[in-house]
Amino acid sequence: MTVEVPPFASARLDRDAVTRMHPEHLEAAWAESTTRVLQLRGAEIPVARGASEKTSLVLINATGSLASLRADGSVGPVYLGRRDGAPVFAELVSEGAAPPAGGEWWHPFQAGAQLSDVEREMVAVASALLRWHESAAFSPRNGEPTTAVQGGWARHSADGSEFFPRTDPAVIVLIEHENRVLLGSNTLWESGRFSLLAGFVEAGESLEQAAIREVFEESGVRLGDVRYQASQPWPFPRSLMIGFRATLAPDADPHDLVPDPQEISELRWFSRAQVRNPDPGITLPAGTSIARWLLDRWVDEGD
Repeated sequence: MTVEVPPFASARLDRDAVTRMHPEHLEAAWAESTTRVLQLRGAEIPVARGASEKTSLVLINATGSLASLRADGSVGPVYLGRRDGAPVFAELVSEGAAPPAGGEWWHPFQAGAQLSDVEREMVAVASALLRWHESAAFSPRNGEPTTAVQGGWARHSADGSEFFPRTDPAVIVLIEHENRVLLGSNTLWESGRFSLLAGFVEAGESLEQAAIREVFEESGVRLGDVRYQASQPWPFPRSLMIGFRATLAPDADPHDLVPDPQEISELRWFSRAQVRNPDPGITLPAGTSIARWLLDRWVDEGD
């Protein structure tokens, strides 16, 4: 059975917004005996595989003073919230840093499907926040330096301006017609890799408008009914994927496919059997993606 929400969207992490708003509360949270820190090396996360082949995050203890760690003006540990009541922070480590004891550096795509719901959410929040700080050191208004505040959930500049983490919305669409689903292969992917059609929302555009426009631009297909399904944070580095299901417009020809040569190398209709058991040489979306989640739910419905 498929889960009710996509991976990275479990809402199991208590974001504890009250604590992040008060420096003294953040310092107290850092000092709690149960506090743990998630380290990220670029996009990589530290994981360990147990005796039962279960994969989990490797967290370290919090040491020192939170204020002293940020004294040099760096972002320092950012506050993710609480897992089962225990505070959790995250920090970036240098490119050559060794993993915490007992762990290995893995890309989230490798480990994501094997982590618990709350661990996946921790990775999503940590990645989104820390990657945003990498590109937000200076004000886009006047170029002045900015400083991390609110436990890493905002930045301030000397003129009093506030800046918050940016999220780029993107639509992803499961297009169905007569018990088949339309998948495309991106020109940047290896041959045989297929997924749902997707694209970023443009300025002044609704989500439904974006879904209709992106599908037409990438495939030449005109959509009829477009229905929202679910959303998923995709912090690699800062997207929010909004999932839809759609049918063809009543007069649309399913065989009249026009792939955008700049983005799509191939378009193909797949049956449920072909999604459930792909032909040799065909690769479908990974288990951590909303694309896979939408496809699995469609397959489970049956013809």
